[in-house]
Amino acid sequence: QVQLVESGGGLVQAGGSLRLSCAASGRTLSRYAIAWFRQPPGKEREVVAAISWNGGSTDYTDSVKGRFTISRDNAKNSVYLQMNSLNVEETAVYYCAAVLTLKSPSALRSQSEFDYWGQGTQVTVSS
Repeated sequence: QVQLVESGGGLVQAGGSLRLSCAASGRTLSRYAIAWFRQPPGKEREVVAAISWNGGSTDYTDSVKGRFTISRDNAKNSVYLQMNSLNVEETAVYYCAAVLTLKSPSALRSQSEFDYWGQGTQVTVSS
């Protein structure tokens, strides 16, 4: 079993930045691909970014390209999401998810691909 805990959410003004962290326990994350999803109020959960098990490949949804960066530190058993130039529409609960796979991150767009989920962290962007 892998337990995931997100942190780093909070209230930020539009145009600001936040860095989310996803810390794992139970097992090493070094063989797991990780993704960040978000669920805005009243909307479906959507993938934001994903990273391969070794950090060699990343993928982003179009709306965050150039503003968000996903990274990982397997020595710390953690994955991060740096979010810059946030806008109000990105207010959501952000979740990290893990799956034991060698698939490319671009193939990991669906929630059903992932076996382990964190509880989420709230990000609120104010105007």
